[in-house]
Amino acid sequence: MHPANQHTRPGGRQRFGSAIAAVAAATVALGVVGLVGTAPAVAAPTAAAPLATDTGDLIWSQEFNGAAGTAPDASVWGYDTGAGGWGNSELQTYTTSRSNSAVDGAGNLVITARQESDGSYTSARLQTNDKFEVQYGRIEASIQIPRGQGIWPAFWMLGGDFPATSWPTTGEIDIMENVGYEPATVHGTVHGPGYSGGNGITALYNHPQGWSFADTYHTFAVDWSPGSITWSVDGVQYHQVTRASVGSNTWVFDKAYFLILNVAVGGSWPGNPDSTTQLPQQMKVDYVRVYDNGSNSGSGSGGTGALPTGTGTVRSGASLCMDVPWGLAYDGNRVQLATCNGNKAQQWTRGSDGTLTALGRCLDVTSSGTTNGTAVQLWGCNGTKAQEWTYDASTKALKNPQSGKCLDAVDGVPVHDGQKLQIWDCAGTANQQWTF
Repeated sequence: MHPANQHTRPGGRQRFGSAIAAVAAATVALGVVGLVGTAPAVAAPTAAAPLATDTGDLIWSQEFNGAAGTAPDASVWGYDTGAGGWGNSELQTYTTSRSNSAVDGAGNLVITARQESDGSYTSARLQTNDKFEVQYGRIEASIQIPRGQGIWPAFWMLGGDFPATSWPTTGEIDIMENVGYEPATVHGTVHGPGYSGGNGITALYNHPQGWSFADTYHTFAVDWSPGSITWSVDGVQYHQVTRASVGSNTWVFDKAYFLILNVAVGGSWPGNPDSTTQLPQQMKVDYVRVYDNGSNSGSGSGGTGALPTGTGTVRSGASLCMDVPWGLAYDGNRVQLATCNGNKAQQWTRGSDGTLTALGRCLDVTSSGTTNGTAVQLWGCNGTKAQEWTYDASTKALKNPQSGKCLDAVDGVPVHDGQKLQIWDCAGTANQQWTF
């Protein structure tokens, strides 16, 4: 591991390993704020302080509803693997084994830290680098954390330009960390250039009743907007960082970030397991969700704004996906609806420039047309307005700004397999409603 990629802090972890998977780039533009600095940790008030946010439509989620013993969605989750201490003298080796990470059949992702027969420790670290990234919004997860001395669960994010940009310049947002010797306390922190490691801007939240966070599920969230990040637990706000918090240092939280879930064992902050530690320990994740808080458009939730970036299906209804017929990537192939099947012909990357791309080509309005009924096709990306799209979260409409018209399934409702796509006056009907 390159020394520049290591960091250690009391209340902070090494954020990266020697290998992070690189796959098809995908980013989701939403809203949540970043924290950083040198402020010491402070306890959050235990009295309920309602979180004042404008949380709108659900933009993206992972519900982990697969069959017991299976891996989470590989189009979203990759793995960091290996040992070496991860910059914090951690003891575990991260693996891709189902014994360390799997869906449990009851709607949870379970990350399991184990002690193997030879005395070594194994666990898992899952991340969405180059598969799903988010800029702004409310990012939250419902998690039941593990317990025990030396156990270190976390839900956090790194800048999407990592590893090309090294830590801490890439930035880090720790949504939730817990160390086992503090069962009733979780921490929220940001790291960036000039405010990293022990100087990260951090705060802690104590369970209102003093109970262990491992006893049940809790909702850990950040609400992120341009220039601001706010932390909450179960809807109670306990920390906020703004651009002013970093002083003369660089604010690195107005860009896309990817998600990470992991359970470490041992390290300079939590200390190592001892005779009281019972293994295996499990972190159960009921869901991870991202909501539009209005920051992607600047007009409040549900406004027409920039295309939320990311990679995945573009759905019409519950079972139909935007599809490149026969998976043939040639100019002029008329895009259609087809039963969702998970193949690459239905994987669309939503770019920050407003493009929708599949198989290396763009979703295109034929001949830059602006009239009702103009066909929508696959075409080589060329930067023209015919290939630009915006998204209205309130109506779920994809709109071509040049024509002022919406992406529409020909012949209206009900939508069906094989239905071709066109542009048409925006009407809010089911054949013009799209979800990611």
